[in-house]
Parts: sequence; structure tokens; C-alpha cells
Amino acid sequence: MNIVVQKFGGTSVRNLECQRQVMQKVLRPYREGNKVVVVLSAMCGETNRLLSLAEEWSETPDAAEVDSMVSTGEQISCALFAMLLKQQGVKTRSVLGFQCPMYTNDAFGKARITDIDRASLMDMLQENDILVVAGFQGVTEDGRITTLGRGGSDTSAVALAAALNADVCEIFTDVPGVFTTDPNMCTDARKINRIAYDEMLEMASMGAKVLQIRSVEFAKKYNVTVHVRSTFSNEQGTIVTQEDETMESVLVSGIAYDKDQAQITLVHVQDKPGVSAQIFSPLAEQKILVDMIVQNPSKDNKTDMTFTIPRADVKQTIKTLESMKYEIGYEELTHNLNVSKISIIGVGMRNHSGVASQAFRALADENINILMISTSEIKVTCLIDDKYTELAVRTLHDAFHLDKGEPNGKS
Repeated sequence: MNIVVQKFGGTSVRNLECQRQVMQKVLRPYREGNKVVVVLSAMCGETNRLLSLAEEWSETPDAAEVDSMVSTGEQISCALFAMLLKQQGVKTRSVLGFQCPMYTNDAFGKARITDIDRASLMDMLQENDILVVAGFQGVTEDGRITTLGRGGSDTSAVALAAALNADVCEIFTDVPGVFTTDPNMCTDARKINRIAYDEMLEMASMGAKVLQIRSVEFAKKYNVTVHVRSTFSNEQGTIVTQEDETMESVLVSGIAYDKDQAQITLVHVQDKPGVSAQIFSPLAEQKILVDMIVQNPSKDNKTDMTFTIPRADVKQTIKTLESMKYEIGYEELTHNLNVSKISIIGVGMRNHSGVASQAFRALADENINILMISTSEIKVTCLIDDKYTELAVRTLHDAFHLDKGEPNGKS
């Protein structure tokens, strides 16, 4: 049995006309003799509408009940789309998360997939040629409906492709693929034909909206080939796949940025063993993601500790650390919301030197000051004033010649 998994987001299924366009995309692999599993999001704006209802009814809505409610958005999309297919004489049915079943933990609103009943899905595929599956949702072992968080339909699709050993997982979106940087910010941005899982993970973690990061983690873990392409054209998109020699020969693949950042500084922290744990353990317990961390040289047994967090977590971070001021032993807490992260990403950096110095030199030539730096095997990240974000993106894109296929881009 040849199986193709396709995923369509809320923009693609927002009305009858759009769903008819989607149907033509779905019928293509079906007419080629494949079984098709279509994963749909809720219609554009529907999830936000449902969440606003929850906030209207309750100041602190119960997370489990919110999941039960917002999951109805995908239920509607799937039922309507299955109706369209049945009018074409296609043997099809809609399938909700609990009917797969797609098992998750009980972290309502941000659940993680633990298992998928492959046998049940295969039985349904034996009886039907196309399954229309609700993305974004699952079910706990004790039968409670869960949702996977924003972008969760991507994760649903890749997880289904892994469970069914699908030939490919096609993620249809409103852009033609993955670009060397944000084309809205840099007109020279170029679509990448092939990108490694690790590169896509880094770009997703830096705020690239094309794929949800957990879907890429799933794809890498289970070696699922993902094809990111446009709903509105038939052109080839971007293949996300295993790293190969041609990828390693490329120095830099893309420039990513994240403006949803804040910088926190604790001034004159006691410089002694255990203080870092006192600072970061309570933040970790509250699921606050700390990224870049810099500790200044000690003077008189005091040091400054600076780190970055998502901007949405600033209030909770400040509240937590101020409640522990005397326990931690710092003199002052400051924060800066006017920052952004810029990253140079490429698996070729493992085997080439000089990327960081080239990036720093390019930013210096434009008088862009670097506030913090962090690096990994395939990424160099700089924290800068957010007013320079667009200039920095365009500067680095030009510095590594990413508008061209060679030597620093992918053709």
C-alpha cells in the first residue's frame, strides 16, 4: 500500500472555494493509485474565535475544557471536506484524534504525542481510499481530548506519516517553500530546494513560521521526508530530509531572526556555587525557555548575569526572580524588550571556519552593535537592538551571497 500524507492549514481550508482547490491537490496522488491521509487545521480564525469564547466565559478557563472546545474547529473542517470528496464518488471518511487514536500525555494545550494506533488506521485505509484526519488534536489514555499547541497540525501530519511509513509528507502552506530568509524582509531571499533536518530545526526554533519545530523533530527522529510547498501552485517546494554531502559543502543555508525576545539582567549577583541553579531552576519549573546566557567576570565576589527569554514570559520571570531576590542575593533586576536574535545557519559550518568572524565584520560595517553571542555546531546567533533587525538580516544575507546558488547558498 503506497501512502501519501498531506497537511493543509487554516488559510487553505477557510471557505468552500479554498476547499475545492485543496480537493484537487488531494485527488492528484489518489488518482495516481495512492492511499491518501489528509490532515486539516480549523478554518482560518476559528481557533482564535473559540479561545475568545473561553476567555469571555471564564477568567481562568480550565485547560482540559478549552481543549475539548477548540478541537471542534478541526472537526468541522474535516467533516465538510469529507462531504466534498464523497460528492466526487471517493471512498472517504473523517477521523478525529480520539478515533485514530492518536495518544498524547495530559499536558492540555501543549500535549505531546506518545503513540498512534497504526493498526486502526490501516484498517480504515483498507476500507477507504482517503482519510480526512483532524490535525492539532489527540486523546489521553483515559479518553480526554487534548490539543498539541499552535502549529500542531504539522506535528500530527508528520507523526501519521511516521506511523504509516508513508512515502512522503506534504505540508501545504501559503508560501512556496523554505527561503534563505524572510522574503518580506529581504527581496533577494531565495527558495531552498533541499534542507537538512538540523538546519530546519534551527530555523524553526528561531521563529521561521513555515514548519512547527516539533514536526521537524518528529521528521528527523523517524526519517520522514517532508515536502513544504504552496497550496496555490503546483511548483516544487522544499524537501526537508537527511543531511548529505552536497549540503555539507554549503557554508551557510539561511538567515533567521526572532523579534519575540527579551533580555534580563541580574546586577551584582553573588558569585558562588549554586547561584545559577537558584536562578534558572524556578524558571525551568514554569516552562520558561531561557536561551542565551552570559556571566560577566567576577569582581569582589559579585557578577552580572544576563540571559534571554521569550517576550511573553517577562512578567512571570520578573515576578519569580523578585520573589527570590534575597535568596539569590542580587542588587538589581533590569529588562530590555527592544532586542532581537539574528542567526546564521548551515550544516556546512561544521567543516568550515570563519563564519562568525565574517558575520561580525559585516554587522560592524553597518555599525550594528552585538549585545550577546551564542554558537552551536551549525548556528551563530547574535542579540542586537531590534530596530536594526531588518538591516542585519539583509546585511548577512548579502555577506554570504545567499541570493545566489553558490558558493554559500543551496541551488
